[in-house]
Amino acid sequence: MFSFFKRKPKEPAPVPEQPASAPVAPAPTPATSFSTSPAPAADTPSAVTPSPITPAAITPPVQDVQTEAPQPAEIVAAPAPAPEQKRSWLSRLKAGLAKTSSNLTTLFIGARIDDDLYDELEAALLTSDAGVEATLFLLDALKKKVKEEKLTEAVQVKAALKTLLIDLLTPLQKPLVLGQYQPLVMMIAGVNGAGKTTTIGKLAKHMQTHQQSVVLAAGDTFRAAAREQLTIWGERNDVTVIAQESGDPAAVAFDAVASAKARGTDVVMVDTAGRLPTQLHLMEELKKIKRVIAKGMDGAPQEVLLIIDGNTGQNALAQVKAFDDALQLTGLVITKLDGTAKGGVLAAIAKTRPVPVYFIGIGEQIEDLQPFNAQEFVDALLN
Repeated sequence: MFSFFKRKPKEPAPVPEQPASAPVAPAPTPATSFSTSPAPAADTPSAVTPSPITPAAITPPVQDVQTEAPQPAEIVAAPAPAPEQKRSWLSRLKAGLAKTSSNLTTLFIGARIDDDLYDELEAALLTSDAGVEATLFLLDALKKKVKEEKLTEAVQVKAALKTLLIDLLTPLQKPLVLGQYQPLVMMIAGVNGAGKTTTIGKLAKHMQTHQQSVVLAAGDTFRAAAREQLTIWGERNDVTVIAQESGDPAAVAFDAVASAKARGTDVVMVDTAGRLPTQLHLMEELKKIKRVIAKGMDGAPQEVLLIIDGNTGQNALAQVKAFDDALQLTGLVITKLDGTAKGGVLAAIAKTRPVPVYFIGIGEQIEDLQPFNAQEFVDALLN
């Protein structure tokens, strides 16, 4: 259960109670049911879509008096999938990574542990977009492990490689913390075609299943279709979208933060125009958006996420480096791992620029976006 922040009453009381001006909040409804009561209008210059916001209650649920302050909750999945859904997710993830999995696993079938095996493994890792640095790191560690543990069977070497990959990727496995800020402001960046706007819609649904109210900011003012697409996701999830037909995307972001503060909204997600990191003037605009958001709320944005197309290979690593240098990324979302994605780029990211991977996506449905789990990912590659 998430902990929410509330305004302190004017006079202290020995037992926590609601402020005199606010009615006592009912016990929270299950994550699958949402409030449809309209939110108060925000005093912002931007146009707001007619879909009402679905605010999560900001009053803590009724519970026994406690002496310790409640802790922020972590978003893990929304909600926990049924066993058959989990099996379906893992099977589709494995199917998406099938090419790399085949290249790696077939090496160990009846193989002798010699230099030829290591050479073939090196080629397979490089082909999977693991990159030179991560590939050499894994090979050196594997040779050392084989020698120290006196491994003599190919299946043992495969298991050793699996362990090394899990150890390498586990630092990227980090949950997205909710309830720590009011509101939590998330700035979403990425190149054109990475699935940025669609991912924002999926994340909004994930937030709602964790009883978080959401407002979306259509900061991609260069592409009219982007605003329309985000509005559709807003209507689908029953959340407000702050948008302007034209103008400064930084102003849209500022208005969205102001609206969220006025409404008591839990999460603000700011969409930005897709751009290549080589477009320096556009990268400067991203920096401006971040500065303007900070003026609207101290410490914001608390999360700066980069959406990456899983099929872009080593170019994904270049994107991470460029956007991280410009914006100081706090997390990544890897999308489209359901096609020709090779998957090895996560090893390159882990070794070269270890920005946490919050989510990975394998399709267009809401449930196709799931928190990154290093064990599951490596299982899909090497089982």
